[in-house]
Amino acid sequence: MSHPTPAYDPRFGEQGGLLTYSDYLRLTDLLAAQVPESDPASHDELLFITIHQVYELWFKLLLSELTDARDRLLAGETYLPRIRLERCHVVERVLIGQVDVIDTMTPQDFLVFRTKLAPASGFQSVQFREIEFLSGLKDPDFLRRFRGLATPERERLERRLAEPSLWDGFLAVLDRAGFDVATAEARFAAYAAIAADRERYGPLWDLAEALVAHDQAFSLWRARHVLMAERQIGTKPGTGGSAGGAYLRSRVETRFYPELWELRSRL
Repeated sequence: MSHPTPAYDPRFGEQGGLLTYSDYLRLTDLLAAQVPESDPASHDELLFITIHQVYELWFKLLLSELTDARDRLLAGETYLPRIRLERCHVVERVLIGQVDVIDTMTPQDFLVFRTKLAPASGFQSVQFREIEFLSGLKDPDFLRRFRGLATPERERLERRLAEPSLWDGFLAVLDRAGFDVATAEARFAAYAAIAADRERYGPLWDLAEALVAHDQAFSLWRARHVLMAERQIGTKPGTGGSAGGAYLRSRVETRFYPELWELRSRL
Protein backbone atom coordinates (compact mmCIF):
# COMPACT_ATOMS: atom_id res chain seq x y z
CA MET A 1 0.00 0.00 0.00
CA SER A 2 1.47 3.31 -1.04
CA HIS A 3 1.58 6.26 1.29
CA PRO A 4 0.89 9.79 0.15
CA THR A 5 3.94 11.95 -0.26
CA PRO A 6 4.01 14.61 2.48
CA ALA A 7 3.19 18.00 1.10
CA TYR A 8 6.22 20.28 0.81
CA ASP A 9 5.96 23.12 3.26
CA PRO A 10 7.33 26.25 1.56
CA ARG A 11 7.24 28.11 4.86
CA PHE A 12 10.30 26.22 6.11
CA GLY A 13 13.66 27.67 5.17
CA GLU A 14 14.43 30.64 3.00
CA GLN A 15 11.43 30.09 0.77
CA GLY A 16 9.01 31.11 3.50
CA GLY A 17 10.83 34.25 4.46
CA LEU A 18 9.07 34.36 7.84
CA LEU A 19 12.24 34.76 9.91
CA THR A 20 15.73 35.74 8.88
CA TYR A 21 19.04 35.16 10.64
CA SER A 22 19.36 38.89 11.26
CA ASP A 23 15.85 39.23 12.65
CA TYR A 24 16.21 36.20 14.93
CA LEU A 25 19.42 37.55 16.47
CA ARG A 26 18.24 41.18 16.50
CA LEU A 27 21.46 42.06 14.71
CA THR A 28 20.38 45.57 13.76
CA ASP A 29 20.03 46.49 17.43
CA LEU A 30 23.01 44.42 18.54
CA LEU A 31 25.45 45.91 16.03
CA ALA A 32 24.22 49.44 16.72
CA ALA A 33 25.09 49.14 20.43
CA GLN A 34 28.83 49.84 20.07
CA VAL A 35 28.90 53.63 20.37
CA PRO A 36 32.30 55.22 21.13
CA GLU A 37 32.36 58.17 23.54
CA SER A 38 35.52 59.74 22.15
CA ASP A 39 35.27 62.28 19.33
CA PRO A 40 36.89 61.65 16.99
CA ALA A 41 36.51 57.98 17.84
CA SER A 42 39.67 56.29 19.09
CA HIS A 43 40.48 53.23 16.99
CA ASP A 44 40.72 50.88 20.00
CA GLU A 45 37.54 52.06 21.69
CA LEU A 46 35.46 49.74 19.50
CA LEU A 47 37.60 46.83 20.70
CA PHE A 48 37.11 47.88 24.34
CA ILE A 49 33.34 48.25 24.02
CA THR A 50 32.90 45.01 22.08
CA ILE A 51 34.89 42.91 24.55
CA HIS A 52 32.92 44.18 27.52
CA GLN A 53 29.56 43.76 25.81
CA VAL A 54 30.53 40.19 24.92
CA TYR A 55 31.45 39.60 28.57
CA GLU A 56 27.99 40.75 29.61
CA LEU A 57 26.37 38.37 27.12
CA TRP A 58 28.39 35.47 28.56
CA PHE A 59 27.45 36.62 32.07
CA LYS A 60 23.77 36.48 31.04
CA LEU A 61 24.20 32.88 29.89
CA LEU A 62 26.12 31.95 33.05
CA LEU A 63 23.34 33.36 35.21
CA SER A 64 20.79 31.28 33.32
CA GLU A 65 22.83 28.08 33.71
CA LEU A 66 23.79 28.68 37.34
CA THR A 67 20.24 29.60 38.33
CA ASP A 68 18.90 26.41 36.79
CA ALA A 69 21.64 24.38 38.51
CA ARG A 70 20.76 25.98 41.86
CA ASP A 71 17.04 25.33 41.42
CA ARG A 72 17.64 21.69 40.54
CA LEU A 73 19.97 21.23 43.50
CA LEU A 74 17.30 22.57 45.81
CA ALA A 75 14.93 20.01 44.27
CA GLY A 76 17.41 17.22 45.09
CA GLU A 77 18.91 16.63 41.64
CA THR A 78 22.61 15.95 41.08
CA TYR A 79 23.03 14.99 37.41
CA LEU A 80 21.68 18.03 35.54
CA PRO A 81 23.21 20.54 37.97
CA ARG A 82 26.60 19.03 37.19
CA ILE A 83 25.88 19.23 33.45
CA ARG A 84 24.93 22.90 33.82
CA LEU A 85 28.13 23.58 35.75
CA GLU A 86 30.24 21.81 33.13
CA ARG A 87 28.80 24.12 30.47
CA CYS A 88 29.69 27.06 32.72
CA HIS A 89 33.27 25.77 32.98
CA VAL A 90 33.62 25.95 29.19
CA VAL A 91 32.18 29.49 29.08
CA GLU A 92 34.49 30.53 31.91
CA ARG A 93 37.52 29.33 29.96
CA VAL A 94 36.33 31.57 27.11
CA LEU A 95 36.10 34.51 29.56
CA ILE A 96 39.71 33.96 30.57
CA GLY A 97 40.85 33.62 26.96
CA GLN A 98 39.09 36.82 25.92
CA VAL A 99 41.50 38.82 28.07
CA ASP A 100 44.14 38.06 25.43
CA VAL A 101 42.12 40.15 22.99
CA ILE A 102 42.18 43.16 25.32
CA ASP A 103 45.93 42.68 25.72
CA THR A 104 46.40 43.53 22.03
CA MET A 105 45.63 47.14 23.05
CA THR A 106 48.66 49.18 24.14
CA PRO A 107 48.58 51.44 27.24
CA GLN A 108 49.10 54.44 24.96
CA ASP A 109 46.05 53.56 22.85
CA PHE A 110 43.93 52.99 25.96
CA LEU A 111 44.92 56.40 27.36
CA VAL A 112 43.47 58.08 24.27
CA PHE A 113 39.92 57.35 25.46
CA ARG A 114 40.24 56.13 29.07
CA THR A 115 39.21 59.46 30.62
CA LYS A 116 35.90 59.21 28.74
CA LEU A 117 35.00 56.11 30.78
CA ALA A 118 34.85 57.78 34.22
CA PRO A 119 32.98 57.06 36.40
CA ALA A 120 31.99 53.89 34.56
CA SER A 121 33.92 50.76 35.55
CA GLY A 122 33.73 47.00 35.19
CA PHE A 123 33.57 47.05 38.99
CA GLN A 124 29.95 48.16 38.49
CA SER A 125 28.92 45.12 36.43
CA VAL A 126 25.64 44.06 38.05
CA GLN A 127 25.59 40.70 36.28
CA PHE A 128 29.09 39.88 37.55
CA ARG A 129 27.94 40.63 41.11
CA GLU A 130 24.85 38.51 40.52
CA ILE A 131 27.09 35.59 39.58
CA GLU A 132 29.11 36.07 42.76
CA PHE A 133 25.98 36.29 44.94
CA LEU A 134 24.37 33.30 43.22
CA SER A 135 27.55 31.27 43.59
CA GLY A 136 27.58 31.93 47.33
CA LEU A 137 29.82 34.99 47.70
CA LYS A 138 27.28 37.50 48.99
CA ASP A 139 28.49 41.01 49.75
CA PRO A 140 25.80 43.47 50.96
CA ASP A 141 28.47 46.20 51.05
CA PHE A 142 28.39 46.31 47.27
CA LEU A 143 24.90 47.82 47.40
CA ARG A 144 25.98 50.37 49.97
CA ARG A 145 29.04 51.39 47.94
CA PHE A 146 26.99 51.94 44.79
CA ARG A 147 24.00 53.99 45.82
CA GLY A 148 23.70 55.30 42.28
CA LEU A 149 22.56 51.94 40.87
CA ALA A 150 19.36 52.12 38.84
CA THR A 151 16.34 50.77 40.71
CA PRO A 152 15.93 47.61 38.56
CA GLU A 153 19.61 46.74 39.00
CA ARG A 154 19.46 47.29 42.75
CA GLU A 155 16.34 45.12 42.97
CA ARG A 156 18.06 42.33 41.03
CA LEU A 157 21.00 42.35 43.42
CA GLU A 158 18.73 42.50 46.47
CA ARG A 159 16.90 39.43 45.15
CA ARG A 160 20.18 37.59 44.65
CA LEU A 161 21.24 38.46 48.19
CA ALA A 162 17.98 37.14 49.63
CA GLU A 163 17.56 33.98 47.56
CA PRO A 164 19.38 30.64 48.07
CA SER A 165 22.80 30.25 46.47
CA LEU A 166 24.44 27.32 44.72
CA TRP A 167 26.09 26.52 48.04
CA ASP A 168 22.67 26.34 49.70
CA GLY A 169 21.59 23.99 46.93
CA PHE A 170 24.62 21.75 47.46
CA LEU A 171 23.96 21.55 51.19
CA ALA A 172 20.32 20.71 50.45
CA VAL A 173 21.48 17.76 48.34
CA LEU A 174 23.77 16.55 51.12
CA ASP A 175 20.93 16.86 53.61
CA ARG A 176 18.64 14.79 51.38
CA ALA A 177 21.39 12.16 51.16
CA GLY A 178 21.28 11.83 54.94
CA PHE A 179 24.27 13.94 55.95
CA ASP A 180 24.26 16.40 58.82
CA VAL A 181 25.07 19.88 57.48
CA ALA A 182 24.10 21.93 60.51
CA THR A 183 27.65 22.87 61.57
CA ALA A 184 31.01 23.26 59.85
CA GLU A 185 32.47 20.20 61.57
CA ALA A 186 29.45 18.09 60.64
CA ARG A 187 29.84 19.20 57.03
CA PHE A 188 33.55 18.33 57.02
CA ALA A 189 32.63 14.88 58.31
CA ALA A 190 30.19 14.56 55.40
CA TYR A 191 32.79 15.71 52.87
CA ALA A 192 35.30 13.23 54.29
CA ALA A 193 32.80 10.36 54.04
CA ILE A 194 31.98 11.27 50.44
CA ALA A 195 35.65 11.61 49.50
CA ALA A 196 36.49 8.26 51.11
CA ASP A 197 33.79 6.31 49.24
CA ARG A 198 33.49 7.69 45.71
CA GLU A 199 32.02 4.39 44.53
CA ARG A 200 29.01 4.96 46.78
CA TYR A 201 28.88 8.74 46.66
CA GLY A 202 30.16 9.36 43.13
CA PRO A 203 27.42 11.82 42.10
CA LEU A 204 27.98 13.90 45.25
CA TRP A 205 31.76 13.94 44.80
CA ASP A 206 31.43 14.87 41.12
CA LEU A 207 29.05 17.68 42.04
CA ALA A 208 31.45 19.02 44.67
CA GLU A 209 34.28 18.92 42.14
CA ALA A 210 32.12 20.77 39.59
CA LEU A 211 31.58 23.53 42.16
CA VAL A 212 35.32 23.70 42.84
CA ALA A 213 36.01 23.93 39.10
CA HIS A 214 33.52 26.81 38.83
CA ASP A 215 35.24 28.51 41.77
CA GLN A 216 38.70 27.91 40.30
CA ALA A 217 37.69 29.33 36.92
CA PHE A 218 36.59 32.61 38.48
CA SER A 219 39.78 32.80 40.50
CA LEU A 220 41.80 32.32 37.31
CA TRP A 221 39.71 35.00 35.58
CA ARG A 222 40.38 37.43 38.44
CA ALA A 223 44.13 36.71 38.28
CA ARG A 224 44.21 37.17 34.51
CA HIS A 225 42.19 40.37 34.87
CA VAL A 226 44.75 41.74 37.36
CA LEU A 227 47.63 41.22 34.96
CA MET A 228 45.68 42.80 32.12
CA ALA A 229 44.80 45.86 34.23
CA GLU A 230 48.37 46.29 35.47
CA ARG A 231 49.68 45.99 31.93
CA GLN A 232 47.25 48.71 30.80
CA ILE A 233 47.22 51.21 33.68
CA GLY A 234 49.93 50.16 36.13
CA THR A 235 49.03 51.41 39.62
CA LYS A 236 46.57 54.11 38.54
CA PRO A 237 43.14 54.16 40.25
CA GLY A 238 40.25 52.56 38.40
CA THR A 239 37.87 54.75 36.39
CA GLY A 240 35.08 53.91 38.84
CA GLY A 241 37.08 55.15 41.82
CA SER A 242 38.43 51.79 43.00
CA ALA A 243 42.12 51.24 43.75
CA GLY A 244 42.53 49.70 40.30
CA GLY A 245 45.03 46.84 40.16
CA ALA A 246 45.44 46.82 43.95
CA TYR A 247 41.71 46.19 44.41
CA LEU A 248 41.66 43.50 41.74
CA ARG A 249 44.67 41.77 43.28
CA SER A 250 42.96 41.77 46.69
CA ARG A 251 40.12 39.73 45.13
CA VAL A 252 42.27 37.00 43.58
CA GLU A 253 42.21 34.84 46.72
CA THR A 254 38.43 35.12 47.03
CA ARG A 255 36.67 31.75 47.09
CA PHE A 256 33.03 30.79 46.61
CA TYR A 257 33.41 27.50 48.49
CA PRO A 258 36.21 27.78 51.05
CA GLU A 259 35.12 24.60 52.83
CA LEU A 260 35.64 22.50 49.71
CA TRP A 261 39.13 23.98 49.38
CA GLU A 262 39.92 23.36 53.05
CA LEU A 263 38.83 19.75 52.59
CA ARG A 264 42.02 19.20 50.58
CA SER A 265 44.08 19.95 53.68
CA ARG A 266 42.03 17.51 55.75
CA LEU A 267 42.17 14.50 53.43
